[in-house]
Amino acid sequence: VQLQASGGGSVKSGESLSLSCAASGYGYTLEKMGWYRKAPGKQRVLVATMTTTGNTNYADSVKGRFTISRDNAQNTVYLQMTNLKPEDSAVYSCYAGDRTWPEGYFESWGQGTLVTVSS
Repeated sequence: VQLQASGGGSVKSGESLSLSCAASGYGYTLEKMGWYRKAPGKQRVLVATMTTTGNTNYADSVKGRFTISRDNAQNTVYLQMTNLKPEDSAVYSCYAGDRTWPEGYFESWGQGTLVTVSS
């Protein structure tokens, strides 16, 4: 599966930004899609994920500010980010995961898009 993210950029603190990611090269609906981020000098961490059934998981640091959504038919995931803070600055990578037969699971991350928030 290939993951192509778009929508990053530079904004000021308090502003909003939207990210989108389309998966290609996969013939099934991905069980889980979402976003991770990696700030300079830090490990990659989960931002938000969403399953095909609508179950979501958010990092505590973004709850109430970020909203994840997806189009299952298109294997596309979105991230609406509001009230951005300088600490949200990072490379945001799209994530996809799905079950494999008989009982495995694969995970994949895209190249990422840079989000920079200035104070």
